[in-house]
Amino acid sequence: MKKIIIFLCTVMLCFAVSGCTDSTHEHTVQSSSADIIENSANSGENIAAEDTRRENLGSAAALLSENNMEGVTDNSEASKILVAYFSLADEQYEVGVIEKGNTEIIAEIIAEKTGADMFRITADTNYPTTYESLLDISRQEKSNPPELAENVTNIADYGIVFIGYPIWWGDLPTIVKMFIESNDFSYKTVIPFCTHAGSGLSGTQSSVESLCMGAEIRDGLAVRGTTAQNDYDAAEKAVTDWLSELGIS
Repeated sequence: MKKIIIFLCTVMLCFAVSGCTDSTHEHTVQSSSADIIENSANSGENIAAEDTRRENLGSAAALLSENNMEGVTDNSEASKILVAYFSLADEQYEVGVIEKGNTEIIAEIIAEKTGADMFRITADTNYPTTYESLLDISRQEKSNPPELAENVTNIADYGIVFIGYPIWWGDLPTIVKMFIESNDFSYKTVIPFCTHAGSGLSGTQSSVESLCMGAEIRDGLAVRGTTAQNDYDAAEKAVTDWLSELGIS
């Protein structure tokens, strides 16, 4: 009798354990299924969000590319060369009274070598014919800038622009700054050149670069005024060698 009771208790205990195990397994399976469904939903949402993000980025990239191509197209169409310069004759330092300005002589050599068009930068007022008076005016212009007498009407046609000037007080003449600020040099190649009395470019290449937003600035040329005025062969050689270094002819 005792053995029968023990056997019956053992059987009942096995059924109880089996029931608990099945219940735990069922709960685990249900939880896992729910997790899979939830994760799949989240994954779908993430994929959709990523697709939207990529689509937006693709649209922005296409627009940026289109804008850049428009700039490149505009630049490629602007194949002409311009030599824009400011130059004065009359009484000038070191060279006395002259009929043609030092910078004008260099500008003409550049135009001859490159086949460029020329544009003379002029102010709406006349400059003095004596050197001392010109010094006074050049100082006054820093706080009272002159206006351009005229401007280039077809600047968009030019891909390369040479800008020439004499060095005044270690800087660009104010009228040259007015010319640069009055034109758009984006996507153009801008190349400065100057005549001087011993200062070289005097840091004006940096001034040109800061004023010509969006342009590529190439290495400039500085020719002493006495060389331009009194030694044409040396001036011409300086220009020729410089243009060769720039790869422009």
